[in-house]
Amino acid sequence: MRLLGLLTTMLFFLPHSPDAGLCGLKNTAFRESESISYKVFYSLAGVYIEAGTVTFSCSLEPFDGKTTYHLLATGKTLPFYDNFYKVRDKYESYIDTGTLQPYKFIRDVHDGNTTKYENISFDGKANTAVTSSGVYKVPECIHDILSAMYYTRNMNFDNMVAGDKIPFSMFLDNQVYPSYIRYMGKENIKTRYGRFHSIKFKPLLIKGTLFEAGEKMTVWVTDDSNHIPLRVESPIVVGTVKADLMDFQNIRNSFSSRINAH
Repeated sequence: MRLLGLLTTMLFFLPHSPDAGLCGLKNTAFRESESISYKVFYSLAGVYIEAGTVTFSCSLEPFDGKTTYHLLATGKTLPFYDNFYKVRDKYESYIDTGTLQPYKFIRDVHDGNTTKYENISFDGKANTAVTSSGVYKVPECIHDILSAMYYTRNMNFDNMVAGDKIPFSMFLDNQVYPSYIRYMGKENIKTRYGRFHSIKFKPLLIKGTLFEAGEKMTVWVTDDSNHIPLRVESPIVVGTVKADLMDFQNIRNSFSSRINAH
């Protein structure tokens, strides 16, 4: 399986809202030096087996004369799975510290015998995305899959009603993908760190090799100022896949959504 590609689809289908202040939100959710990691589990016949890990980190780095947030996501299979299907995936995004809009996105994927490299430069003034294949016109406020996750963590969900749709556009594989996520309301969820008040979403997925089309994937994020994904779960073509938060370092705000600890 494409481990990080799978988890990025699961975690990064979290878009910006067109009503969120055009192309800028003030960052109050994360900070440089933050690190969060997940374990990915695969289930067939109701038994979950650990398959791999994914880690996200953020740092401050110069890019093209600007100070940017350098977002990094890496994923790999466990040694046991390496014997059957070795995965070593890496995603990077350089985003503006003021607007959280992307300047550069890099995807370097090694899944079994398949490799893919993608390098995208975004021009917010011209509304273009430049790749090795050409120059593409994109909508205002376009995101890559990594910048979208961190942008969305700064959204205010207080005025949303269960069932509301949040439209978004994302650029990947030389295409603009229009879609939405459906806000499902608030829900308490139990994790290894205790019980949390969470915000629940269902993204609209496009049919692919692993996922079925529709709103079958579920995402839970902390109902506090961090908006850190706690769990993502979805049926796939064969079985079910789940990603659970396993570690966090240097988060910006307290976990005020935690009801109690183990």
